[in-house]
Amino acid sequence: MLRTSASRVLDDSDRDEVLDLLDTDPVANVFVSSRVQSVGLNPARLGGQMWGFGPRGGLTALCYAGANLVPVNAGPEAVSAFAERARRQGRRCSSIVGPVEAVSQLWERLEPHWGRARAIRWAQPVMATSRPAPVPADPLVRRVRPDEFDVLIPACVAMFTEEVGVSPNLGDGGTLYRTRVAELIRIGRSYARIEDGRVVFKAEIGAVTAHACQVQGVWVHPELRGHGYAVAGMAAVVEAALACFAPVVTLYVNDYNTSARAVYRKVGFAEVGTFMSVLF
Repeated sequence: MLRTSASRVLDDSDRDEVLDLLDTDPVANVFVSSRVQSVGLNPARLGGQMWGFGPRGGLTALCYAGANLVPVNAGPEAVSAFAERARRQGRRCSSIVGPVEAVSQLWERLEPHWGRARAIRWAQPVMATSRPAPVPADPLVRRVRPDEFDVLIPACVAMFTEEVGVSPNLGDGGTLYRTRVAELIRIGRSYARIEDGRVVFKAEIGAVTAHACQVQGVWVHPELRGHGYAVAGMAAVVEAALACFAPVVTLYVNDYNTSARAVYRKVGFAEVGTFMSVLF
């Protein structure tokens, strides 16, 4: 019989209970919730395991263990249980990301076993808005067409490298990353302003649920920064996201990126929480 102090691997029979727990904070949990809603809890489809803390019918916390390790509603006891399972399994993720309290406690327990991280983002404000921007939207920001993949992908690689600190082309040569970029274009969740074959501004809507959607990959061409493209571009993305995807638009940003935070505030975003990321 499961000890209350242990975690367990969940399956599709736990789906409804998992979604109910995720819905207690639909903004913070938008990424994990979107995965579960899309593919369920079978590890082969999920791209990892979902760990639960608490007995069936009494789940209190979750941890998505895939390419990222993402704790959900995890207090100290759940963190200890998830850390023990992660320690035994060994590191398989490229990052730990989620609410700062849980991630900091997880990393405190895992660092002695996993070794030093490549980078730690100690405070990443989570921001959200449910209203169109109070500033004009850029009318030239639109959905990217499938035939514009080759135009968009260099901007995506540049954004990823600038943000994460390593190129997405490492390891598999960028195959998985290119597949994801193409998929977001195909399903209409990639937006950009493209002029003369050059990306001026771009952003993607990476996760979508009935309650919220998450913007990612915001980027302005380095030669054009400081000219208002980010504010007007984000206003256009928020307008499209509210109209097409969900009633709340969210994102998270590094605390030291003061220019980006200023852009998001101008567009109407307000801080609603804090994430932390540990990158390997």
